[in-house]
Amino acid sequence: MAMAMAIPSLSLLFLFTLSLLFPPLISSSPVQDPELVVQDVHRAINASRRNLGYLSCGTGNPIDDCWRCDPNWEKNRQRLADCAIGFGKNAIGGRDGKIYVVTDSGNDDPVNPKPGTLRHAVIQDEPLWIIFARDMTIQLKEELIMNSFKTIDGRGASVHIAGGPCITIQFVTNIIIHGLNIHDCKQGGNAMVRDSPRHYGWRTISDGDGVSIFGGSHIWVDHNSLSNCKDGLIDAIVGSTAITISNNYMTHHDKVMLLGHSDSYTRDKIMQVTIAFNHFGEGLVQRMPRCRHGYFHVVNNDYTHWEMYAVGGSANPTINSQGNRFTAPNNRFSKEVTKHEDAPESEWKSWNWRSEGDLMVNGAFFTPSGVGASSSYAKASSLGARPSSLVATITTNAGALSCKKGARC
Repeated sequence: MAMAMAIPSLSLLFLFTLSLLFPPLISSSPVQDPELVVQDVHRAINASRRNLGYLSCGTGNPIDDCWRCDPNWEKNRQRLADCAIGFGKNAIGGRDGKIYVVTDSGNDDPVNPKPGTLRHAVIQDEPLWIIFARDMTIQLKEELIMNSFKTIDGRGASVHIAGGPCITIQFVTNIIIHGLNIHDCKQGGNAMVRDSPRHYGWRTISDGDGVSIFGGSHIWVDHNSLSNCKDGLIDAIVGSTAITISNNYMTHHDKVMLLGHSDSYTRDKIMQVTIAFNHFGEGLVQRMPRCRHGYFHVVNNDYTHWEMYAVGGSANPTINSQGNRFTAPNNRFSKEVTKHEDAPESEWKSWNWRSEGDLMVNGAFFTPSGVGASSSYAKASSLGARPSSLVATITTNAGALSCKKGARC
């Protein structure tokens, strides 16, 4: 008899919830925003489930919901590699290798790195999942040139890479960068730098990027806090592709993100990049991102500041903007989200740029272009966009997380 009563009780609970939330539904008056109605119903049902003893830590962010509910994340670190989405979803990093613990934050020798340092870890040939023994700030003397199949995982410690050259991902594959504070990056170069146990070579002057992806593929940059670098915060050029840039918090920087080497470098037509669930915050000026040639899915990001423009490009890139929240600055000359660069309107009007389901705030507006070729947008679609009304929730934990061992992160 108890089993027979269980199903009606849930149905009655649902109806009771509806009656409390929406007494006007019994009249003929229209609902102003159906999307908000659905959200309110889901919230009420989830609250009722919690009261009945159901447990959920779902945030609606599909990456975070894949691993952050696990209180034993620290013992299951490499599971993170199975949580990527978007064009970089197959980036496994060091999932299939050993754990390498960085214990030494100093002694950065670019040619003969000491065991226990971050540089020694990233140049090894075998897959490695690199973690940190404690909080540390690492000031590199030259670019940190990574070898393939590596994960740098800052969870459980406050790790800063700052005050010197930063991370270079050049002609390698399967890299995950997670949970770092990357800031105040400077130029390096005119020096010898090791990139594997068997090889080191001369490096010319670097750009001073936070993360520089040069001819790299299957790259995932997730949950990092980035600011105030010499050139870009994250740049991807020279035929780089299969990249996801997600859950990052970016602040206080001019040229935020360059995707594409130059207008004449047509090899970048293979580039596919997902930019999802990031918070573009205070003190940013432009390039969130600036794109060339390839296919770019800009989805469910929160843009709360720009001084010039948010999303731009040249050389006929396909930009698929879906479910973002764009909050324009108060400057009446900077309301436009988009910037078609280095081309007259007669040329850029054929570029495929679209805005679907984006929320425009404080006078923001997006200038679409192109004929909307479905085949082009199919190459610039990498995941299902959530409603823009959920962006604040999805991005609320963007940036490096404060994870404690033995508890949900």
